[in-house]
Amino acid sequence: MAREYQYLLAEREGPTFTITMNRPERRNSLCLELLEELTRAFDEAGASDATGVILAGNGKVFSTGHDFADMIGQDLQSVRLLFATCTNLMNTMQAIPQPVVARVHALATGAGCQLVATADLAVASQEATFCTPGGKGGLFCTTPMVAVGRSIGRKRALEMAMSGDPIDAQTALSWGLVNQVVPAEELKAATDALLERVTRGSALAKGIGKQAFYAQIGLDQPRAYDYATEVMASASQLPDAQEGIAAFLEKRPPKWSSGSN
Repeated sequence: MAREYQYLLAEREGPTFTITMNRPERRNSLCLELLEELTRAFDEAGASDATGVILAGNGKVFSTGHDFADMIGQDLQSVRLLFATCTNLMNTMQAIPQPVVARVHALATGAGCQLVATADLAVASQEATFCTPGGKGGLFCTTPMVAVGRSIGRKRALEMAMSGDPIDAQTALSWGLVNQVVPAEELKAATDALLERVTRGSALAKGIGKQAFYAQIGLDQPRAYDYATEVMASASQLPDAQEGIAAFLEKRPPKWSSGSN
C-alpha cells in the first residue's frame, strides 16, 4: 500500500494484504484515529486485486479495545462518533470481497475481541485470551456483543458479557470464536495456510458469496432462501461460474478471470 499510517502497518506480499495494528505502547487500544486508519486500510485492500487480508497486532497484546483515556469526560456526541466509527470499521471488514483472517497472538479484549468476532475467520495462538470486561466494570460491552453474540450464540455471549471473565484460546475454539488454535511459533504459518485454502477458486465468486452470506444470515429462513436463490442464480451467469462448470464437466483445470487462484 502506498498510503502512510500513524498507528498501523499495511503491507502487500503477493496476493495478500496484512494490516497490523501498531500502537504497542497503548496495547493497540482503538483510539478514534486508529479506527479511522483501519477503516481506510480495509477500504484500500478491498478495492485492490488482493485475494485475502490478514489482521494482526504488534506488541504484547492483540488489542485491548477502546482507549478509555480518549473517552473520559467526553460528551455524548463525541462518544457517539467513536462508536459509530468503530461500527463503520466492523461493517467495512465484512463488506470487502476478500476473506479477512484475524491472526491473534495474545489478549483480545472489548472491541479487540469484537475485531476477532467480526473477521471472517480467526487463528489464535495457544497463549491468546479473549474477554469482554464491561460486565465487571461500569460500561457494559454492548457493541462488541453484536459481533460476539453472532459468533458464539446467546448463552455463551451473555456469560462473557455479564461476567467479564476471560476465556482461553481452547474455549474460544470450542465456542466458535476462532477457527484454529496453534502453538505461538506456528501462528503465522497456520494463518497463511488457512488464508491460502480459503482464497482458492474464483475471487469474484468468493466476494459475491461472502457479501451474500452476511446479507442473509440475519434474515428469517424463507427470506434468506429467497435472497440466496436470486444471488446464486444471477451469479451462475458470470464467466467464472460458467468456466467452473465447464472445467468440471470437461475434467480439466479451470482458467479463472484476473485476480483468481
